[in-house]
Amino acid sequence: MSIELKNISYTYMPKTPFEHLALDDISITVPEGKITAIAGHTGSGKSTLIQHFNGLLKPSKGTILVDGVDIGKNNTEAKAARRKVGIVFQYPEYQLFEETISKDISFGPMNIGCSEAETLERVKQAMAFVNLDYDKYAHRSPFQLSGGQKRRAAIAGILALQPKYLVLDEPTAGLDPKGREALMEKFRRLHRERGTTIVLISHNMDNIASYADNVIILNKGKVTMEAPPEEVFSQKELISQAGLELPEVKTIMNELAQNGLEIQNNAYTMDKAVEEIIEALRRKGKC
Repeated sequence: MSIELKNISYTYMPKTPFEHLALDDISITVPEGKITAIAGHTGSGKSTLIQHFNGLLKPSKGTILVDGVDIGKNNTEAKAARRKVGIVFQYPEYQLFEETISKDISFGPMNIGCSEAETLERVKQAMAFVNLDYDKYAHRSPFQLSGGQKRRAAIAGILALQPKYLVLDEPTAGLDPKGREALMEKFRRLHRERGTTIVLISHNMDNIASYADNVIILNKGKVTMEAPPEEVFSQKELISQAGLELPEVKTIMNELAQNGLEIQNNAYTMDKAVEEIIEALRRKGKC
């Protein structure tokens, strides 16, 4: 099963002087059980694209299938399919609105028909997952929390919906390196323990290198590449044309290769790079 987009185009403000083609004939597949990254420079169409995944935007043309169901239809099956996709927008803490953390996280489950008992259980589970103690934080105002706590509370609100597909739009924006790593590890744990399919939207190629199974490159509303990370990161010119940079590790490995170190140069994460360097030094008798 998967999220499948077939020949999707989307135009903002059509038939006006401000008409803008944001997505141009996009066909991609987000496979179930994987972490798929969608990368592109600002204005490439990333955020517009993901809003089609659960019907927040309707395409100007084309079809979106979630687990084989056309979510553009107006029927019960399509509505259920749209609910399988949860989106965490950039700076989700700005979307907090209720009087207390518990009420904010409860909002989604209650609106999809969960009982009070099930909603409470979902709230507790979601708060525990993002390391917010229920007894300590449930009845606090969201606006009494730190910035990082607000973000975790907002993410808990999406997790409480228990989406099969979780879409993350620049989830680490504005966080320091330690905060970025901690948050991404939570999403990796969610993927590993619950089998949640993750879609990671980012222009941070180091994050993508560390977590993605598959990478989709967007440039000016078009898909220019869809492949595993090692294949994508071997295309330096294509990456540059999209306004992106190679992961730092890949850049260093390229420079080592250019300076005569005989490496396979397939590494794009630190662990793989260390293995390749040690092996290259061993072959030269220096390790």
